[in-house]
Amino acid sequence: MTGPAAWNIVFEPSLPLPLILVLGALGIAVLAYSAWRGARGAPWRATALAVTLTALFNPTIQSEDRAPVPDVAVIILDKSQSMGINTRSADADIALRKIEAELEGLPEIETRIVTVEDNAASTSDDTAGTRGFSALERALADVPHERIAGAIFITDGQVHDVPRSAASLGFNAPVHALITGQPDEQDRRLTVLEAPRFGLVDKSVKLSLRVDDGNSNEINSALAPVTISVDGKQIARRDIAIGAPASFSVPLDHGGPNVIEIDVGPGPDELTLANNRAVIVTNGIRDRLRVLLISGEPHPGERTWRNLLRADPSVDLVHFTILRPPEKEDGTPVSELSLIAFPTRELFVDKLDEFDLIIFDRYKRQNVLPLSYLSNVADFVENGGAVLDAAGPSFASPFSLYRTPLAAILPAQPTGEITIGAFRPELTSAGRRHPVTAGLPDAGTLTGDNKYTPPTWGSWFRTINTVNDRGEVIMATPSGNPLLVLDHAGKGRVAQLLSDQFWLWSRGYEGGGPQSELLRRVGHWLMKEPDLEEENLAASISGTTLTLKRRTMGDTVPDITITSPTGKISMAKPELVAPGRFEAHVEAREQGLYRASQGDLTAVAAAGPLNPVEFADVRATTSRLAPVTSATGGGTFWIGKDAADTPDIRAVREGKDAAGSGWLGLQHNDQYVVRAVRRVPLLVGPIALLLILGALALAWRREGR
Repeated sequence: MTGPAAWNIVFEPSLPLPLILVLGALGIAVLAYSAWRGARGAPWRATALAVTLTALFNPTIQSEDRAPVPDVAVIILDKSQSMGINTRSADADIALRKIEAELEGLPEIETRIVTVEDNAASTSDDTAGTRGFSALERALADVPHERIAGAIFITDGQVHDVPRSAASLGFNAPVHALITGQPDEQDRRLTVLEAPRFGLVDKSVKLSLRVDDGNSNEINSALAPVTISVDGKQIARRDIAIGAPASFSVPLDHGGPNVIEIDVGPGPDELTLANNRAVIVTNGIRDRLRVLLISGEPHPGERTWRNLLRADPSVDLVHFTILRPPEKEDGTPVSELSLIAFPTRELFVDKLDEFDLIIFDRYKRQNVLPLSYLSNVADFVENGGAVLDAAGPSFASPFSLYRTPLAAILPAQPTGEITIGAFRPELTSAGRRHPVTAGLPDAGTLTGDNKYTPPTWGSWFRTINTVNDRGEVIMATPSGNPLLVLDHAGKGRVAQLLSDQFWLWSRGYEGGGPQSELLRRVGHWLMKEPDLEEENLAASISGTTLTLKRRTMGDTVPDITITSPTGKISMAKPELVAPGRFEAHVEAREQGLYRASQGDLTAVAAAGPLNPVEFADVRATTSRLAPVTSATGGGTFWIGKDAADTPDIRAVREGKDAAGSGWLGLQHNDQYVVRAVRRVPLLVGPIALLLILGALALAWRREGR
């Protein structure tokens, strides 16, 4: 559209302005002298000077063809998850349609509509929330501030990036807020006041929280039921006073992430249950893994065990080697044979429970440890402790540990025979599934005929033959003799290594083997680390994809039940990716905690922030946007289901009122673009010359009389 032409007079001096002024001053001085002398032609000389100076200033009529440009108004439509409560989103859509219809009658205003979502599935920032003003800034990035007509927010008021001052907006135009929802909404919400990110395994961490109802945080006599679960298993339930801080002690049973869920029962008036739940991930850290290593006799592998354990900074090792058993009495003073006397009673009676793991390295039954002490070790395992037996030739002899109370927990029963000869340890079919040995380096690869190539590890030369009536044999000789056996005993665990040639790998014989990694995994399995459980279900979320990983010793697994944050239940069919490993991938676009279950196994994973600010308080409010709307001259309006509740739109001039009862204004800035410019000189050269000469001729004639 082309607007009316506009014209004005501009000056384009033919000479530099200072020179024109100097010439004018000289001319005026001459005229003044002439008038003082009484010259009768002075008026005509003044006329000639005026025409000369005017010609030098070169006055020009400039005409512009102008085209008005529309001002830009931005409508921010809030579609975050809090807008899904009740009819908020539908009310916002009704208001948007009415505003669009009215703006069609204002051609001088260009409308830009921006939809804002909280993008919960693609961020883990707890403070992200609804970024309405960031969206406004992006929408106006290419618009000069002189053309901005204003902004209209259609929201529930829960906008989390409101600027501290209106000046930081970068434009001078009204900002309006149309608030969906009701002014006096009530909702129960849970706030976590204190939650540690780290804690010691087998210790408790302290959580502090508060439950609020309604519009205030005041303490009242009402009670709210609070339930706390760790990794999907309920550990505590208590009624706490509403509005008052409450503390809970939560035990950490394992290392790594411990997912703590806190749930509070619904209140009398609820908008959503999403803020009745909080999720905390506390990483369990072992203070020190206390290991008691008892070597039955000096041998080449003794130092290997010691070095491997000492190399781990998280291990607190106590090591004793029996240099001379009691039956060897030769009169040598004890002070010359031992630096430290073996404190049997202190270790196996008084402080046994202080250890996490006991390792018997080529230990044989002898009178150093009475049978009652070994019975204490068996009880230690039954009550949750761990034992690793690295057997030597004595295990097949009458002095075998199997002929002690430890037989109750040892899964491998010696046959009394020892096999001697070079062999390379191999993984059994159970070993390729078991997380302790699955995926060990150089363990062999799968061939086309569904068989595995032999490992490329170095050879061993001796194994103790056993019969196994329980436990899992995960490593064996090529002939099938067990080498590494794992078993559960009561609440504890037992591992048996049925060869004393483990040290050859540490020496690099024939290339060695994965001794450090294998020992680390065995130790973590004995310590019941979740990642090394034979039957385990794990869940994780990356972007908008929920990944479920299922470990099993079986060949198949049933479908996994998934419960979304909003309570929707779906099923996922895991696919085999490796022996004993199944995976399933599911789309996860909802914000919050996903729960996966399969029989007794459960797993949880959080999509987006664990405790999003979007749900910290979901009540509709004007308080967040009111400072900006007031500072910019805009208005705040409550809207309902009826389109009549949406204010009318008017165009207003800058500096005028931009909001009133039932209406809001968008600023009309009268901006335009110039399409063409035409210039016509007022005093062209020949005309100016004729006027100057004519005036001088008249002056000469007047003075000639």
